Amino acid sequence: MGMLVEGTWVSDAAYAEKSDGRFVRWSSTFRNWITPDGGAGPGRQAGFKAEPDRYHLYISLACPWAHRTLIVRRLKGLEDIIGLSVVQSLMGEDGWVFGDEPGAIPDTVNGARKLSELYVRADPQFTGRVTVPILWDRRQNTIVNNESADIIRIFNSAFDGIAGVRPLDLYPEPLRGEIDDINAIVYEAINNGVYRAGFATTQAAYDEAVTILFDALDRIEERLGSQRYLVGDQLTEADWRLFTTLIRFDPVYHGHFKCNIRALREYPNLWNYLRDLYQVPGISDLVNMAHIKAHYYASHRHINPAGIIPA
Repeated sequence: MGMLVEGTWVSDAAYAEKSDGRFVRWSSTFRNWITPDGGAGPGRQAGFKAEPDRYHLYISLACPWAHRTLIVRRLKGLEDIIGLSVVQSLMGEDGWVFGDEPGAIPDTVNGARKLSELYVRADPQFTGRVTVPILWDRRQNTIVNNESADIIRIFNSAFDGIAGVRPLDLYPEPLRGEIDDINAIVYEAINNGVYRAGFATTQAAYDEAVTILFDALDRIEERLGSQRYLVGDQLTEADWRLFTTLIRFDPVYHGHFKCNIRALREYPNLWNYLRDLYQVPGISDLVNMAHIKAHYYASHRHINPAGIIPA
């Protein structure tokens, strides 16, 4: 897995990890905000006004972080307002690339062949991982934001009032405290927890991560025994942030990442919850299991050297 170092692609850069074998995720770099009037978000740069046909979303169908931005884009009715490009499933020596694989969509805005080209265009001296999602501003020719947690909140409210945008609120004010609390548990222990188990390079680091992961799944299983959704009696962003990990759990994380104390289908409440969310109108066709399996099993050669994709 490569990265950019002062604007130059280095294809053999190692995964970020501590010396004790623990996987450490790189922080997102571009954190500006789109607002209805173009004013700055909290601590952000001004100048990104919510307008139709100005912004473009770059994603991978395999990536759970990018997947949740695709879901909120659909649920909010933003598909005719924010364009979309989809990289190929394989992340090889050049990182994420565009191509003609079924499900992929070329870069119609910048004509890039590699996703790294967009980072260099936004910052010629960029150093860091080249990740999806990317929210791109066609007017200023730069990256607005590459943090999925930010992007789904931008999509949730910034474009409200524009024709065609649905008045759906996935982060309602009365529930925000509880949503933030459950997000913190889900992100660290589950969303990122599967990676901490899968990318661990010592037994101790793996044992720690997989224990934390299944302790959290046990807690969520118990929570869903008395309520349909994670927070309140309605779907919120917390549910979709968890969904994109759960949908990948049995096909990928259980085997490939050694998250195998239990399969997700062995959790009655979590399994029914996942099936419930999958049946929300407009969601099932955003789940591309071919891209998901091809990416994980073929890209992570340090885990699966032969690159064989299981049936």
